Amino acid sequence: MDFEEKQLVQRVLAGEAKAFREFIDRYKRLVAHIVFRMVANFSDREDVCQDVFVKAYENLQGFQFQSKLSTWLARIAYNTCVNYLAKKRPPLLEDRQEADVTVESLAADIETPYDDAADSDVSRLLHAQVQALPVLYRTIVTLFHLEGMKYAEIGHILALPDGTVKSYLFRARKMLREKLVVLQEDVL
Repeated sequence: MDFEEKQLVQRVLAGEAKAFREFIDRYKRLVAHIVFRMVANFSDREDVCQDVFVKAYENLQGFQFQSKLSTWLARIAYNTCVNYLAKKRPPLLEDRQEADVTVESLAADIETPYDDAADSDVSRLLHAQVQALPVLYRTIVTLFHLEGMKYAEIGHILALPDGTVKSYLFRARKMLREKLVVLQEDVL
């Protein structure tokens, strides 16, 4: 952790409201990327993001500075989303795979702020295909490609070994490639 982040944490813990605003501004993009990829219900996304920052504030005094602050916060965001999805899970679905399919089908048509190129057809197509991935794959793709996190950081957030993260990222890319090839063939 760099000195600036440590100082920010100390200011937040000292009760400085301006410091907490700075904390939110610094990490809102990271939290939004995770939440928007996992939570399909548009109206619940803001609440989940807010819950993430409330939980971070409540647990900040326990932060040990053993990892990057962004990694710690991303873990809170991921766990908050998992808890949200578990509460919203339809009672008839027994296994995790079926729940992922339900979330995927709901999320397929949702548009989110992706990046400056989101207006292009290619970006929208890619975004839709990423949204159609299983939740875990979609989260890994987001953290790796949009947040620029390393395998170890993603593994820490998702409680997965580095090798599993690499494997899931490979599978997600393969799934995206296959879907895009099929779509390209349909266009031609």
